[in-house]
Amino acid sequence: MRSHSHYERFAALFDYPDADYPARVRAARLAVARRCPEAAAHLDVFAAGLPDAVTEIQEVFTRSFDVQAITTLSVGYLLFGDDYKRGELLANLNREDRAAGVDCGRELSDHLPNVLRLMARWPDRALVTELVQEVVRPAVDRMIAEFGPRRMEQRNALYAKHFKTLIAVSAERGTMFREPLAALAAVLDRDVARVAPTPTERNSDFLQNLGRELDLEAHEGRPTPAGTKP
Repeated sequence: MRSHSHYERFAALFDYPDADYPARVRAARLAVARRCPEAAAHLDVFAAGLPDAVTEIQEVFTRSFDVQAITTLSVGYLLFGDDYKRGELLANLNREDRAAGVDCGRELSDHLPNVLRLMARWPDRALVTELVQEVVRPAVDRMIAEFGPRRMEQRNALYAKHFKTLIAVSAERGTMFREPLAALAAVLDRDVARVAPTPTERNSDFLQNLGRELDLEAHEGRPTPAGTKP
């Protein structure tokens, strides 16, 4: 039976970094080195650019995926926003997580690491294929796109409107998490055939939604961040 444990290794890349984070990167690279050299190359670039101090890695991770986020790791929110389709996705993933023994911790079931761990353990590979084609791969594409120069410029303008200061980060390090996302995209394409993109009218514009949340935060108090439990 073909192993899918490499998705467990990739899940760890999108968990909050701690002192063993460089070891997580090495483990993910080792898991895909033969299966997908393109993914391994992206992880080599990522490893070479990691700051020496774990606090710096944590700062860039937070800037990328959490506070003042470049993007969100909630794949359902990226595709559907607060539409009922996300609720359906969460309900289905919750059921499958329980069956597969995936502990989502404080995150929702559409949090990318939780989805990847489910993909590693799910015995029904046909459903994994469907999940990748309909949800995971399109969401990863949107995440990667958010690290593009134009979107970064739009985002900085948005934050300048709401904050007097931004988290200080170099342009190079500010986009470094694009590399593990690109590596994941390469592995997904190696494992699962691509399908036509989801029509854009079904998608959620993360930057637009983020702007609305910041407006609400400024005028009506702080809302619960998208993709997290209250």
